[in-house]
Amino acid sequence: MTWDPLQLRGRFPALELEVAGRPAVFFDGPAGSQVPVAVVEAMNRALVQFNANLGGHFVTSVGCERALQEAHRRVAEFMGTEDPGEVVFGPNMTTLTLALARAIGRTWEAGDEIVVSRMEHDANYTPWTQAARDAGVEVRHIEVNRDDCTLDLDSLDRVLGARTRLVAVGAASNMVGTVNPVAEIVNRAHAANALVFVDAVHYAPHRTIDVEAWGADFVACSAYKFFGPHVGVLWGRRSLLEETPVYKLRPASDRLPDRWMTGTQNHEGIVGTAAAIDHIASLGDDATEGRARILSAFDEIGTYEGALSERLIAGIQALDGFHVWGITDPSRFEERVPTLSVTHARHKPVEIARRLGEQGIFVWDGNFYALPLTEALGLEPDGTLRIGLLHYNTSDEVDRLLAALAEL
Repeated sequence: MTWDPLQLRGRFPALELEVAGRPAVFFDGPAGSQVPVAVVEAMNRALVQFNANLGGHFVTSVGCERALQEAHRRVAEFMGTEDPGEVVFGPNMTTLTLALARAIGRTWEAGDEIVVSRMEHDANYTPWTQAARDAGVEVRHIEVNRDDCTLDLDSLDRVLGARTRLVAVGAASNMVGTVNPVAEIVNRAHAANALVFVDAVHYAPHRTIDVEAWGADFVACSAYKFFGPHVGVLWGRRSLLEETPVYKLRPASDRLPDRWMTGTQNHEGIVGTAAAIDHIASLGDDATEGRARILSAFDEIGTYEGALSERLIAGIQALDGFHVWGITDPSRFEERVPTLSVTHARHKPVEIARRLGEQGIFVWDGNFYALPLTEALGLEPDGTLRIGLLHYNTSDEVDRLLAALAEL
């Protein structure tokens, strides 16, 4: 590896936190990662050196515009496109998706159909079903295989048809970690002349997003999941972003990406997003640069996180009473990211989460807004206990968690 995980932790000030005299263990990453100091410094510079709105004929406004142009370029590189104009920023993925669904929904007609999966975070489910309801459009579903929490692609084939206008699917589940075969789903949807929207929020900190290889029409993610601030990112094909009717103010430019970036943006957050990508790239082979270095970094991140996942899943499976949802076979770990949902035969998820929290081990309980999946698996109202690993976590932290769970 080109980086030392223990030395890497020094970049993250939050990891110095102690609870009850012991270092805190941050396994809460699926709801938001911690931030390296370089991101904080970049945002601070933006607020101090060029805190101005765009379009002014003075140095701070010009500086802000240059910084945002560089951020668009950097995020385009991260997403796998050469066109920075296809990169749209917003408050978060949910808000961007609601706006896009509202806009695209205006092009649908009664009798049309859309397809959503039952594995989704609700941000890639309800915006589309609400738009479908408003347009009088039927909603059809991709089902989930309960045994390993993967998508039933046969059910996709059954619901695709001549009236299908859009397929919405996640790149990776924020609850069970399943990585979906996005390119294959896109090919099947495009064969039916349907657009495809991909939620890559949970995928982004673990694997390389490649909008061109996927062939999708829209891809969204959020920087706070990949070591940045609370900023949403939407990529869309230029022709679609230019042609889709958009809700915007009259003085706002109709050019890209401005026509989709409504109101004054979070400039310091956008600059921080670029710095988060710089952090990821710094983990790659320093003999490369640009997109190639990002690819190299994710290769190493995947290898490291895969080893932690294998250690954690094997350890939990050795404990009495616990069930790990989703893929547990190490030979299939390419089909998952290191996010686990577990349940216990006697203890509710909230009880376990509270007990771990008292020991300084941060995990989540509930449905994590993945309500379509918890409903499909019959896990409401308690949901699961969710454990999320990121590249700043260590094997010692995994062992500490396993020991705490064993005490149950």
